[in-house]
Amino acid sequence: MEKEKQKEQQQIETRVDPTSLAVPEILSILPLHGFVFYPGMGFPLQVGDETSKQLIDDALLGERMIGLVSTRKIEPKDIENLTEDDLCRVGVIGYIHKISKEREGYYHVIVSGTKKIEIVKVVESTPYYRATVREVPMVFHESQQGQAMILSLRTQFARLVQLMGLPRELDFTLKSLDNPFHISYLVSTQLNLKVEVEQEILEIKDFEELLKRVMLELSKRLETVETSQKIQESVKKDISGQQREFFLRHQLESIRKELGEDGEKVEVKELREQFAAKKLPEEVQKVVEKELVRLERISPSSPEYVVSRNYLDWILDLPWLESTTDTLDLDKAESDLERDHYGLKKIKKRILEFLAVRKLKEDMHGPILCFSGPPGVGKTSLGQSIAKTMNREFVRIALGGVRDEAEIRGHRRTYIGALPGRIIQSLKKAKTNNPVFMLDEIDKLGNDFRGDPSSALLEVLDPEQNATFTDHYLDIEFDLSKVMFIATANMLDTIPDPLRDRMEVVELSGYTLPEKVAIARRHLLAKQMEAHGLSEENLVLEDEAIASLVESYTREAGVRNLEREIAAICRGIAAEMARGRTEKRLVGPDDLYTFLGPVRFFPEIKARSWGPGLATGLAWTPVGGKILFVESSKMKGTGVLTLTGKLGEVMKESATAAHSYIRSHAKRLDIDEKIFSKIDIHVHVPAGAIPKDGPSAGVAMVASLVSVITGRVVRPEVAMTGEITLRGDVLPVGGINEKVLGALRAGIREMVLPVLNEKDVLEIQEDIRKDVIFHYPHTIEEALEILLEKRVDSKKDFQMNKESE
Repeated sequence: MEKEKQKEQQQIETRVDPTSLAVPEILSILPLHGFVFYPGMGFPLQVGDETSKQLIDDALLGERMIGLVSTRKIEPKDIENLTEDDLCRVGVIGYIHKISKEREGYYHVIVSGTKKIEIVKVVESTPYYRATVREVPMVFHESQQGQAMILSLRTQFARLVQLMGLPRELDFTLKSLDNPFHISYLVSTQLNLKVEVEQEILEIKDFEELLKRVMLELSKRLETVETSQKIQESVKKDISGQQREFFLRHQLESIRKELGEDGEKVEVKELREQFAAKKLPEEVQKVVEKELVRLERISPSSPEYVVSRNYLDWILDLPWLESTTDTLDLDKAESDLERDHYGLKKIKKRILEFLAVRKLKEDMHGPILCFSGPPGVGKTSLGQSIAKTMNREFVRIALGGVRDEAEIRGHRRTYIGALPGRIIQSLKKAKTNNPVFMLDEIDKLGNDFRGDPSSALLEVLDPEQNATFTDHYLDIEFDLSKVMFIATANMLDTIPDPLRDRMEVVELSGYTLPEKVAIARRHLLAKQMEAHGLSEENLVLEDEAIASLVESYTREAGVRNLEREIAAICRGIAAEMARGRTEKRLVGPDDLYTFLGPVRFFPEIKARSWGPGLATGLAWTPVGGKILFVESSKMKGTGVLTLTGKLGEVMKESATAAHSYIRSHAKRLDIDEKIFSKIDIHVHVPAGAIPKDGPSAGVAMVASLVSVITGRVVRPEVAMTGEITLRGDVLPVGGINEKVLGALRAGIREMVLPVLNEKDVLEIQEDIRKDVIFHYPHTIEEALEILLEKRVDSKKDFQMNKESE
């Protein structure tokens, strides 16, 4: 047994030149897992599985040549399930020089790669793979470009050896090689490439292409190593800087002790003096004292020191007890409001009431107002005017698109870079605890995984709770009861009900034509003339021209577009003056074409070909009220009702309800019941690309359908709104103020409204509604008596009605 063991452990050596041996036709294949063997390379292999050991034993009995081929499976768990397809096609002939069996169960084999081969076909798979192979020649020829590439490769490799601290023998070995293939393969083995990349390099046949690929991978490796070393140097430099700072600070502490400062930090001493000079509530003072003691114990080089210092700075900068004195002269306040804003009597009255109560009771809570109305009616500028009138600071917070709750309440100090919320930041900016806060676009708040900002505002906008508002960063109660909050919104529907309930909503409707003319004359024209370097000696804009601007070039509830058109006229006058014109320019209605081009808007009523089936409804939009036409036509058919115009579900249901009402009350409406089975009806609401929805077009739908069926024309000078029921009732709708102003802008002076909306009409200014005729029907039949002409419009319509029957 001892002799057999010594025989197994003996080392087998050969002195044959492997490169001189011919490539056999069939070769045993040893799969390599996780690495690639190159020609010209030689290193040991450890073989442990019985199949591979049998392959080695059989090779020793023959010419000692085996195929070394990499596999596509590199995980140990996948090796047992190796298939023919998992073998790469290109490998290397390995010549076995030496074998050692010293360790029980393993073969240690010294192998060198001789020639590159390609597997043609696998002929056996058990007990190990055997395949027919052919040699892949490694042919190269001397060329100037090739020599240059080899020189560059050697230079870069020497640099890599130096940077990575590799053995210098690698550089010497590379310089001793002349074969470009062997040079490339040696460099490739030192680049820590993936198996797939190493296999790609082995499969390259052209030596210049091989050199280029290896140079590319070498350049990447060099760049990675250089970047890594720069990072390490930077880190070492930072550490050295911190150690130096720590040493210097200790020296500074010693110097302070020698100066008799008893070790107290200068910064903390200065902070104590600043807090002593500032008035703070008792609870805040306790928190400050506790934080100052904590700051003394923290090393200035610690990140916690900066966090604590910033926290104290925020407390120091906030206006805990600083307030401005309100101007409580009601006569002066009223004159200031009248000077800055035209109209808006309801809002001015509300502000004067607040000042009056404030004069009688100074400790009253600040009101929470919400200005609701279309864009351009002066909501934000009105807030600025209120602050100016009351002698308060004005702060505007834009809430449009805010989705993070921390924007309102702030971040906790545990987070890196934490800050207070916008409320506390704005108070720091205002430097008083009773400013006018303008929460702009509150209806455009969003919510997502970061929280719901509207919920965070519930405490802020509650007069009974905001006296104890707590920001997450400060974690101290701050009294917001003295702040006057004013929110603005284009629509109230998107504001959550709990938040809307905390605010006093004041609606700002659009302006009428006389109001727009007055606003343009008193504010817009002077502002734009000053902005364009003009004076009254250069430009005079007639009132008729302003009225024509409003009616023919702008169609809006506010005055933004009107201001843009006035700015365009001022630019035109400035251009004329720049060309040498010096005389005063009088701009009338006929001159608008010169500056603004053709008329953009025409009266919608006059643009319609009126006849049976056309009715004028009233609609509310986020930018103000407007008129809405409902068209119906009939044709021979089987009673199908078609609805078009990009209508919403509610509006479609209104049209269906109108159709059902007419069919069920046909006799009372003097309509032959048989006609419904002989005709199809098509209802269309123009401006088909604009989405429309809501129940308020119900009356217009009924009027349009009855008109087209009976041939009686709907009165073109009358507009209508109201929801209908199948029993014939006319129900109230919203947005009456905006709808009335929209009708007036369209030139309509007679309107049909639900009887329960009469109270809304009474809230419209007297000078606006005095020339308007309002009708308040209880039922659909009463509305139709007002809306429909008393006779068939023409013989043609009468004939069409007879043909349909």
